[in-house]
Amino acid sequence: MVSMAAERIIEALDLPSGSRVDQRVPKKLLVENGAPTTADRKLIQERIEEITWVAALKPAGIGVPEYRDEQRTYLELAVLLVDLREAGKVSRLAELIHRAIPYPVLLILADSDDLMLSLVHIRWAQKEADKTVLDGEPSMARLYGKASGGLIGPHGFLQALSLRSQPRTDLHALYQGWLDTLTALQAAAITGRFAQSENAELAGVRRVALHRCREIDGEVARLRLAATTEKQMARQVAVNMEIKALLAERERAATNL
Repeated sequence: MVSMAAERIIEALDLPSGSRVDQRVPKKLLVENGAPTTADRKLIQERIEEITWVAALKPAGIGVPEYRDEQRTYLELAVLLVDLREAGKVSRLAELIHRAIPYPVLLILADSDDLMLSLVHIRWAQKEADKTVLDGEPSMARLYGKASGGLIGPHGFLQALSLRSQPRTDLHALYQGWLDTLTALQAAAITGRFAQSENAELAGVRRVALHRCREIDGEVARLRLAATTEKQMARQVAVNMEIKALLAERERAATNL
């Protein structure tokens, strides 16, 4: 079922036939280019079953110009599908894969139960010529899971994911469009409604609000755990008041989602 869900995502991207590669990528390449530690190399070898380079999106093939500035050069975008042997440490695996590929990657990760999507911009390294690094942390979202009923996102998500629905100014704008679509999906998990941002400014506001909501969720979880072990009544009241204030702030932040 997860493999079928992955095919639905690839189909939803609506990629030109000329961009399809559909070639297996040796894990050795990831180990050599994206695994800085012994633990990372072991993680790649043990957790990844197969890596497929689904498509290479180049200007000539999709009619979208390349992008260059002082921070980055986007000559093509890559679509990769990674089949995992088991769940766990998916975030770290995604980071290692993004690091190993010298192009911005739309990364689809599938294990026996879940299907996830990961994206992150890349930029030139400051001290190493011709080497790229991640420009921030990968943005990830679960698209399919047995625990969530097997659904691939809310209504409208697959249509929004289509290449034809993304900005076509240049490859950077196109990739940012995919990132904004993923942010809209993440926001829908809180609001219950999927809606694309109307412009780049509103998309930025949404990203900030989503980040703050997640920060508050983590802080509230920490305080609630602390409250269960607190024996002084006055301190319990203070913790509950702090939680109440954080939840009120979260509600305000959520209005920008």
